Amino acid sequence: MANWDDIRLFLELAREGSLSAAARRLKVDHSTVARRIATLERDLGLRLFDRLSRGYALTEEGDTLRTSAERMEQEAIALQRQASGRPALQGTVRINTTPMFASLFLTSRLVEFRRLHPDIRIALSGDQRLVNLNRREADIAIRLAKPSESGLIARRMGSVGFGLYASRRYLSTTRPRDYGFIGYDEALGHIAQQQWLEAQLRGRPIAFQCSDMTTMYHAACADMGVAVLPHFIGTTDPQLRRVAAETASADRDIWLMVHPDLRRAPRIRAVMDYLVALFERERNLLASGAAARPRRRALPS
Repeated sequence: MANWDDIRLFLELAREGSLSAAARRLKVDHSTVARRIATLERDLGLRLFDRLSRGYALTEEGDTLRTSAERMEQEAIALQRQASGRPALQGTVRINTTPMFASLFLTSRLVEFRRLHPDIRIALSGDQRLVNLNRREADIAIRLAKPSESGLIARRMGSVGFGLYASRRYLSTTRPRDYGFIGYDEALGHIAQQQWLEAQLRGRPIAFQCSDMTTMYHAACADMGVAVLPHFIGTTDPQLRRVAAETASADRDIWLMVHPDLRRAPRIRAVMDYLVALFERERNLLASGAAARPRRRALPS
């Protein structure tokens, strides 16, 4: 009889396809993964994986076992959710969102929640990867796209507006026709803000590329050039000034997501209620900048 820990390990290796990736997810050494998979195969009398040069691939027997193992996983997660609904306002609540929201918006605004609920520990992670709430990789997720997963509760929390921003010093020392631009790298060319930026460039090159909004913000403050930034950053940082654009950038909707088994757990409910009130309070700042400064420079035609 295989134990649940080995089944969890089997599932992660099946999903990730490599020992090192599965080990990182499970926070164990890759040799532990290899050893326990070998033990599981011996105990079951089955070869579950083909060992290939590029990684691990499920055999036919392994694929059959995966179906049963995923049912076991869902039952175990459901049991955890039910157990997590204890009435006391204490314990850990894991919030997942984008790196931008985690570091530049939520962190400073969760201090008030900590004062209100000192026994609830917040674990905030900023990650470009979409976490799986059905597998309980987080308790609450905040995303800038309408969720496509089934079986989750989602609530629209408002929208985030974007504009072109650069540092005061950069704008005072650079002529509009000489502006350099800060954008995402090629892997993120599909993002709406990047496509809008490219429409403003009219063929002019992007001088500095990066993979996240936080780096983009710091690059703009360091006089690297003009960047697409959320208004809640651009209008509140005294180092920055807004640059006029030919067309308005499309807003991004903000969505709060939670699994239905967790929404009534008191500590989860407390965090959700706080976040709903927070986003309502900051609605204008997020959408357009509460006290947007006058536009100082325009892009050359």
